Amino acid sequence: MTPRSDLTVHEVVLPLSRDQAFQLFTKRFAAWWPAEYTWSQSTLDTIGIEPRQGGRCTEEGPHGFQVDWGRVLAWEPPERLLMTWQIGPNRVPQPDPAYASTVEVRFHENGPNATRLVLNHSDFRNHGDGAEEYRDAMASEYGWPYILECYRKLAMSQL
Repeated sequence: MTPRSDLTVHEVVLPLSRDQAFQLFTKRFAAWWPAEYTWSQSTLDTIGIEPRQGGRCTEEGPHGFQVDWGRVLAWEPPERLLMTWQIGPNRVPQPDPAYASTVEVRFHENGPNATRLVLNHSDFRNHGDGAEEYRDAMASEYGWPYILECYRKLAMSQL
């Protein structure tokens, strides 16, 4: 993790090809994203990313509950995913994209059948009050490092 004034960078190496890593990250998002990091928590039905530019990043809970937490800005399989992060510092979804940060996920070949995922979370300033603390929380061991470890564990189970 490399904190800067408005950016955190996180990396993880996976024993998968770039295509496999991208597919696991996007198509199987609900299989690895921690439910405790959703609005629905233990009642989460599903969470996912629509596979196209302009697609919704959304979760569904009980009784048809649905909340969008982002939008896909760039869909470039198997190299890159760029999306808005419309979850505010208080962990409440923010419907106005003007108050969103940005998450970019890049998948780099890392030798035969290995991929280095690099996640950049930037534009925290758009979240307004509490933006620096939010950036620090997402950079802490309980933020992106924990979330990406869930992803890495699923990737390891695919071997």
